[in-house]
Amino acid sequence: MGNREEWRRQQAMERYKNGEKPRAIYCSLGRTKQWFFKWLKRFNSGDSEWFKGRSRRPAHTPLRTPQEIEEVIKFTQLELYNREEFCGAQAILWRLDEQNVEPLPSLRTMGRILARNELTHRRTGRYEPKGTRYPALEAEHPGAVHQADFVGPCFLRKGLRFYSLNTIDLATGRCCTEPTVQGKDGVVEMLWSTWLRLGMPKYLQVDNEAVFYGSYGHPRGMGKLIRLCLSQGVEPCFIPLAEPWRNGVVEKFNDFWRDKFLGRVVMTSEEEVRRESLIFEQRHNSRWRYTKLKGKTPLETLAASKRTLRFPKQEMPPKPPLSKPERGYYHVIRLIRSDRRLNIFGERFSMPPEAVHEYIWATIDVAQQRLSLYLDGTLLDEKEYHLR
Repeated sequence: MGNREEWRRQQAMERYKNGEKPRAIYCSLGRTKQWFFKWLKRFNSGDSEWFKGRSRRPAHTPLRTPQEIEEVIKFTQLELYNREEFCGAQAILWRLDEQNVEPLPSLRTMGRILARNELTHRRTGRYEPKGTRYPALEAEHPGAVHQADFVGPCFLRKGLRFYSLNTIDLATGRCCTEPTVQGKDGVVEMLWSTWLRLGMPKYLQVDNEAVFYGSYGHPRGMGKLIRLCLSQGVEPCFIPLAEPWRNGVVEKFNDFWRDKFLGRVVMTSEEEVRRESLIFEQRHNSRWRYTKLKGKTPLETLAASKRTLRFPKQEMPPKPPLSKPERGYYHVIRLIRSDRRLNIFGERFSMPPEAVHEYIWATIDVAQQRLSLYLDGTLLDEKEYHLR
């Protein structure tokens, strides 16, 4: 690609030398006036390599992480990798925090350091401890389990930025794509609009983004999504940390959405994003046929099930602030490592030895203020869990 661009620049200047008008040159090449005169200035500079691109990286970066911290990060990444544990930016950051390393870089800075040192390679295959069984939710019928995930920020022409809350009904493959330019803070309104079209599930499975559970500083505070779900009889379920494939159905759909929608549909305004998103959703649900559905479309699968879905009783979502629920359940799935710690939104609980390298299903009973811990479906322990 670089050689082709260099050739275009050289050809443009050659045509200019032969007397061709600048406008005719840059229009024929599909370039702008600014592009042409930028390279004309470089051409006239006398530099023999004027047509080559130049790095925009600054010569001096005073805010760059100290070299000593980078070395600690590289050593920690190698240590985690050799122990066959997760060795990405988040895992390294947790380890450095446990070791009281200062100054502690941000997650984005950690990612840049790993990329700069070519340490972002992925493990071949998923990390599955031997003998470990995963407590996956069973989607026995439509509305049993939904998987939801945010995609974004996505950028369109004219600088428009938006997010999309994508949700999949696991039993039927029906999707709902709810875009917003307001950011993730509108998760209550977006989820309510999703339920108006998709129906309300028994379980809503999501990852561990703070927008879903609340606040890392207040792990028992129950964020907006948890409060909305419990008020409507929906049980949120949070997948293990750093295991996005546990939400694999919606993750795969997100790739499909990027390819078939975001990468193909031309949109320049919020109104166009909303309109085209709804068109894509309806086309997917009514026309797309899946092997796992035996060749049926999602809507055909729903009709064949003869299942009655449950929808919100009102069109408008509850107004904030949402009140603290008095009943209901929400669940957290975690893999217990050798440190025998269960991490629930930043709060850690000690676990018995038999839980090491096993997945624990943790259920918070809001009415009883109780945390119940299950291993392979068997109650392992119960603790008081006072919600704030």
